[in-house]
Amino acid sequence: MPERSDQNADQDPGRNGSPHHDPHVDPRADLDSAVQRLAGRLRALPQRRLRSGAAATGLELARWLAREAQLLEFPGREPYVMPDDGVFVVGDQLALAGRELVAVARLPQHRGLLAEARERVARAARAVD
Repeated sequence: MPERSDQNADQDPGRNGSPHHDPHVDPRADLDSAVQRLAGRLRALPQRRLRSGAAATGLELARWLAREAQLLEFPGREPYVMPDDGVFVVGDQLALAGRELVAVARLPQHRGLLAEARERVARAARAVD
């Protein structure tokens, strides 16, 4: 049986936050590893690919993750919008936003949010490929 690469990990239907997701997998750790994988891929892309939509996809996801983290951490406060600091830092912005959400989404009632975030990461990863 061929080994599965990280590139194919986001395409595995059991790992995308779907209802068939393995209940024994820590959703926070799963989200963190998926975000870090995608952030690494964005950091490695050539400028041409970043400018042709990959950076915009990454920034959109980073902004959503950051917004959700802020809503949990500071309820009642209007979340700040992550700035567009250019195509070469979007991987770092995504990594940071993912870590922020993982850090604050600790309660059992956050599992749905973590599953939604994991699905968004999987969709973004497919779009970047």
